[in-house]
Amino acid sequence: MSVSAARPGHAPMGEVPATEAQPRRRRFGPRERHDFWVFLALAGPNILLILIFSYRPVLQNIQYSMLNWTLGSASATWVGIGNYVEFFTSPNTLDILRVTAIFTVATVGGSMVLGLIIALALNRPVRGVGLARAAVFAPYVLSGVGVGLVWLFIFDPAIGILGVILRAIGLPGPEWFRDPNLTLAMVIIVYVWKNMGYAAVIYLAGLQAIPRDLLEAAALDGASSWRTFWSVVWPLLSPITFFLLITSVLASLQAFDIIQIMTPLGNGTTTLIYEVYLQAFGQFNRAGYSATVAVVLFVLLVVLTIVQLRYVERRVHYA
Repeated sequence: MSVSAARPGHAPMGEVPATEAQPRRRRFGPRERHDFWVFLALAGPNILLILIFSYRPVLQNIQYSMLNWTLGSASATWVGIGNYVEFFTSPNTLDILRVTAIFTVATVGGSMVLGLIIALALNRPVRGVGLARAAVFAPYVLSGVGVGLVWLFIFDPAIGILGVILRAIGLPGPEWFRDPNLTLAMVIIVYVWKNMGYAAVIYLAGLQAIPRDLLEAAALDGASSWRTFWSVVWPLLSPITFFLLITSVLASLQAFDIIQIMTPLGNGTTTLIYEVYLQAFGQFNRAGYSATVAVVLFVLLVVLTIVQLRYVERRVHYA
């Protein structure tokens, strides 16, 4: 018979110490409980407001999208996915999606490209550059309603300054408000003009953050200005470009005020967000169907954001 003795402080052979087999749970002490209640007191009201005014309307809108309901009516009929079937089978849906895609690509691309060009032009220490930067950014802070009204008079075929100039040189003024393609182009021009200053200011901040040593090293290596831009400047601006891409896409898909002021009937400018307005408050008065279009727009925003975060961010160079 053999007897196995364990040394003091050690478990017998073949046995697992109790402290290793069942780790003790960490309990909140007085300090942790105090911090938790402080956090709850500070963040709790904000979380509650977000739940009430952000997430609850989204869920309620999804519920409305499954009803046949008009504003001001006390009764509603449950139609399930009937509104969604109608939207995706409607002959107008493809045209609305086409206009939305053209408007988004043109406004995002135009504002970012022009903003970058303006930022490169203003990134130099010359007299009056501060005033020029303020003038470029000014349209962005103006009201969309005011901007739409001003440009509405500029494009007016009878009294607009653009038509007057064209007639003075013997050219007929374009029918901006009759041709749907020209109407969409007109709204795109105004939206790009209003938002390119924002992109210019963001790009300018990125340009001024680039270390001068890198630019001087490229110049010493004999790199041309074009080569320096593509090999040094542009990669370092990729985080800013990525940020502008996400925010600009979201803003363009939700652009409403300029479209509503310049083309209230949606002649060739009916995007998804404007279709939401027309169905609920326009000539259709179909709040349930309007909620359906809003849900489709919400899903599109989420999908585009996820795609940009997963695939576009891979090309971003973080210095």
